[in-house]
Parts: sequence; structure tokens; C-alpha cells
Amino acid sequence: MSNTRTPTPTAPHGAHTLRLLLGDQLNPQHSWFQQVDAQVVYVLMEVRQETDYVLHHAQKILAIFAAMRDLAHQLRTAGHRVRYVALDDASNRQSIPDNLTALAAHYGAHTVQWQQPDEWRLDAQLQDWARTTPLHCSVVDSEHFLTARNDLATQMHGRRQWLMEHFYRGMRRRYRLLLDEHDQPAGGQWNFDHDNRKPWPGTPPEPADWRPTHDHRTLWAMLQRCGAHSFGEPQADAVRWPLNRAEALACLEAFITHALPHFGDYEDAMASQAPRLFHSLLSFSLNVKMLHPLEVLQRAEAAWRTGHAPLAAVEGFVRQILGWREYVRGIYWAHMPGYEQRNALDHQLPLPHWFWSGDTRMRCLQLSIRQSLQTAHAHHIQRLMVIGNFALLAGLDPAALHRWYLGIYIDAFEWVELPNTLGMSQRADGGLIATKPYVSSAAYLQRMGDYCQGCAYHPKLKTGPRACPFNALYWDFFARHAEALGSNHRLALVYRQWQKMPPEQQSALRTHAQQVRLQLDTL
Repeated sequence: MSNTRTPTPTAPHGAHTLRLLLGDQLNPQHSWFQQVDAQVVYVLMEVRQETDYVLHHAQKILAIFAAMRDLAHQLRTAGHRVRYVALDDASNRQSIPDNLTALAAHYGAHTVQWQQPDEWRLDAQLQDWARTTPLHCSVVDSEHFLTARNDLATQMHGRRQWLMEHFYRGMRRRYRLLLDEHDQPAGGQWNFDHDNRKPWPGTPPEPADWRPTHDHRTLWAMLQRCGAHSFGEPQADAVRWPLNRAEALACLEAFITHALPHFGDYEDAMASQAPRLFHSLLSFSLNVKMLHPLEVLQRAEAAWRTGHAPLAAVEGFVRQILGWREYVRGIYWAHMPGYEQRNALDHQLPLPHWFWSGDTRMRCLQLSIRQSLQTAHAHHIQRLMVIGNFALLAGLDPAALHRWYLGIYIDAFEWVELPNTLGMSQRADGGLIATKPYVSSAAYLQRMGDYCQGCAYHPKLKTGPRACPFNALYWDFFARHAEALGSNHRLALVYRQWQKMPPEQQSALRTHAQQVRLQLDTL
């Protein structure tokens, strides 16, 4: 991907090369930075193109912009030349290609380089620009991921379902993680998921929040002056997300020390008074590349080998990063563009208003959404089995849900969020990722935590004004989609249970579910 022109002499104070750094490419250890070159200018830019393509959580914009500014400071301190284009800069054209064109002219540069973007829209935008500009353009690897974009597609070629487990085992062997001396899985099994499904009894206590606190009120004031729209609570005087690699490494060590030993047991638990429990909260640092996945994985493995954390906990954590994270990236690049438009179950209902407020009487959704609005974070069970579960059962539009997830979560970038939402959560891809829909009635939610306590709805009631909406929606979902799902062998028990119900019970459940779906805004 390059166009060339005859180089022009570099202007005074000019440079021959611009190197673009995107907001999720904040890795100070990239090989670009090994040498200082006075003819290279590193470009970071805050643009409305990126704040506006979906409605983002305020903390997401604050955390990314603050981290970008911190990296610019680090690079300047190390002797590199940096051009930082702030959102309110008078010269800011609010578009990445337009800014690059203007900056290349300003510096007299003839070459523009960038690290491979992780989102298809940015990759396509920069490639399109490269085809039209007379500048010489080139792309380098971000030096972050453990697989290439097309590795999964090559491995899964010809398969109807692209299941993660085979991929994960290959990755364990490739990177020599949690293996014994015979190249077999430590502990005699690859997956300890069944050991990691305990509700939290209240002990051990949730660790204190180890993340740093930053005052971003000045940055927030600038965002407001510029009219950058957002939602959620900015908490600008006390934003809890790392600014840089040093802070991210401190968070990694705190997680290993204080939470990893109990992570496995309670990774699926939900507790209203302990929203973080033993989760790492490292996904933001990983996804903006402050941390490298392999260093995180090796640090977790070392905790097991030294006896600090049990194997089941470490394996569950390793599977999330080495397996699932790399796997969904492969899914994304194999099926874009177009994956974002999939809607295999033809779900069309708009998101209820309480997705932006948490003002619902369903306590599980109230807690999960309000936490998301307050902190820009929720753990995977809140995302999958509370919010996503309800959205799938109710028949909400998966594209609208995708945009909501992409905007609200601090760690949400399309390459990781889209397959998780459309594939894993909403089955909009027709089952490419998941062998069955990830849905449940209220019984699962009641078993895994205290979210049902004090709710306006009763988890054991299936119909009537106090019945938990999850119950009727659960059975109605399988009845509505019997043609698409009825032959799935993993759902055979569900359909046998449904068929054994008396017709009047089936009718009552479906009638109640239809009433719920007509009144989503008032639940």
C-alpha cells in the first residue's frame, strides 16, 4: 500500500516522515521508539471523528485522551518529536486523513506511516486515503497480538462453526503456557471452567480498588466546550483508569497479589455490594496496548508455579486472554465488513430507555446498567448473562445493542466488542461462535448472586404482575425460534421440557412474554 512522489527538500524545522499513533496504540515499548530521529514526527490527534462515531461513555473519552497526552509527554521526554493535535486546536480538521494531509504539508513530509489499526473502519479509511494521496504510505505491525489477523481464518477454513477450544489448545502449546514436561496440560485437563462457577458467600472480602485516581476536570471542561457528546458519569475529578504503562503494570501486580487466587472460584459470581469482586480490570490497559498480553499471561502462570494462585484460577484467566481475546479478533477480521449487520434471528425491538439510565425495577438490570453508567465497566457475566441475556430473550435489535456496548464500556473496541455482542451474546451470526444461545431464566441469576434480593419481581414466578420477566421470556424465546434452534442437540432438554408442558401453560407463558415485550420501557 504505497504511492510515491519525488521527495521535496525538508522545510526548516520540517521532517521527512510522520508516524501516526491511534488512541488504542499507546505502547511505549514499540520498536518505533528505540531510536530518536529528528526527521520523524509522531502524530497523536483527538478528533471528533473518533468521539462521535458512536455515543461513548464520558470516562472512555477522558481515559483515552488523557493516556494519549501522557504518552506524548513520555515520547517528548525521551527526545522524540511529537505533534499532538488537541480536540480544540484551531488547526484540527477533526478527521484523521484530513489532519495527516495538512500536517504532511506543514512539515514537508513525503512519508506517512502507521501501525496496523485494529478496527476495520479505521483500516479501510487509512487504506482509502493511501490510494489517493501522493505521499508514500506504509504500515507496520502494532507488535501487540499473539496471532496475525488471518490465523484463525486459515485454521478454521471450511468449518461451519468456528469453536474456540481447539484454537485455545494450540495457543497453549504455541506459547508454552500451563503445560507439563510432556507437553500436556497442567493438571491433566485443558479447561477448569466447571470449577469456576461458585456464587460468592461474602468471604474472602473484595480487595480494595488498587487503580490510580486522576483528576481530569480540565480535560472534561475542554470536551464540554467543544460539544463532544457522551453519556454515563464522567467522575472527572476521580477517574480510575491508568494513564500509562507504569500504572498499568502496578495494576497487574495488584491483581496477581490480591485477586488472582480467588478469581477462578468467583469469576461468574454477582454481588451487589462488591461489583469488582476478583476481576482484573486490566482489559482497558491491554486494549490500548499499555500492557502486552504475553507479559500478563506469563505473570499469571508464574503465580501458579510459585504456589500463589491455584491452577483453576490461572487457567480461567489465561483462557480469557490467550484463548478468547485472540479468537474473537480472528473472528472479527475474517468476517468484516458485514459481520456488524448480521441478525440471524431477525430481532428488531429498540433498546428500552433505561439502557441510558438504569431506571428499571428489574434489580439485576438496574444494578448492572447503573454500574456500567457509573464506572464504564461491568464484568463478563453482567454483560453476557444479565444485559445480553435479557436483550436476546426480549428480541432487541442486535445492531443497536452493539452500538450501546461499544460506547459504554471502557475496554470496548470494535474488534473485541462486536463478536462478543453479535456472536456470543446475541447469536446474530447464526451460531458461528456459540454452540447454543447464552440465555437463562431467573433461576441462574438467583443462583449466582444476590441480584434478585429486594427486586420488584419474584424469580420463581413465571406469570402474573410480580413474575420475573426472564422466566416467560425464556420459554417464549425458544418457542418463537423453534425452527432455527429446535434441531440443536445442546437444546434437546429445553425443547423436551417445553413439549411436556400442558398447552394452557405454554399459552400463559407466551401471552405473558408478549405483554412484557410490549411494555419494555415500563419494566
